[in-house]
Amino acid sequence: MKVVMKSWPKNAVLESMRRVSWNLLMLILGSLLCSVAINGILIPDGFLSSGLTGLVLILHYQYPGLPVSTLYFLLNVPVFALGWKFVGRRFFFYSLAGMIIFSVSLTWVQVSFPIQDMLSSALLAGILSGAGGGLTLKSLGSTGGTDILSVALLERFSVRLGDTTLAFNCLVLLAGALLFPMEKVLYTLIYIYVSTRILNLVVTGLSHRKAVMIISDRAEAISIRILADIKRGVTTLDGQGAYSGRDAKVLYTVVTFRELSRVKQLIRQIDPKAFVVVSDTLEVMGQRIGNQPSW
Repeated sequence: MKVVMKSWPKNAVLESMRRVSWNLLMLILGSLLCSVAINGILIPDGFLSSGLTGLVLILHYQYPGLPVSTLYFLLNVPVFALGWKFVGRRFFFYSLAGMIIFSVSLTWVQVSFPIQDMLSSALLAGILSGAGGGLTLKSLGSTGGTDILSVALLERFSVRLGDTTLAFNCLVLLAGALLFPMEKVLYTLIYIYVSTRILNLVVTGLSHRKAVMIISDRAEAISIRILADIKRGVTTLDGQGAYSGRDAKVLYTVVTFRELSRVKQLIRQIDPKAFVVVSDTLEVMGQRIGNQPSW
């Protein structure tokens, strides 16, 4: 009997290697930026942080002999044990790699910033941490912590991701308010706000999508031009005017911010009287138009 051994096509192997390399690069860059923020600003100025990192910093301030990197790694062990059962395997392994990379970078990245003003320190730490967290989430994984915990609780108890993060951060800040000066907690709030805004900008802001709804008597002509000129999909919906009782076609499409002006110009050319509504999108998932990683 002849046994035929199948091998992966060379292009598929190269593409897989490129994908893995890209995701690891995002995890490394994100971890380095977050480590700079923690070791260079948060710890020297006595600030807290959000998520599991905030709990780690509280323990470090109470027991200075315990290294931040070791604490972070140890606290992630039960989190990853929980996540193994409820989190997708690809996200789990990339997050495991991210957690190890982040723990190592916390050990080796030691920097200092000659900044005396606390507000400036909080702003800079927020920018660095937000950019680092955004790069990490641009990959197919995370650096562990509450990301894994949030997904696990969602799968097991249907607890929303935002609720888990909010509850954990409230507990961390409450503990901080009881153990540290209120001034530090308030600066931490500024840091968390800036970090969140920068993270959103990195993850979705630079690839922001606009949802466009068009009601026109020349809907078919407009949809044809959007498909041909903009190269974006269009969904046609059946509508009816509540006042006139007339049937109408409603077009729905999602485009990038750069494409929006071309779409509006195209609509004006075909039907200047068309009714157009442009809306911001929080997240868009899809093969061509999506702006979220497939975690």
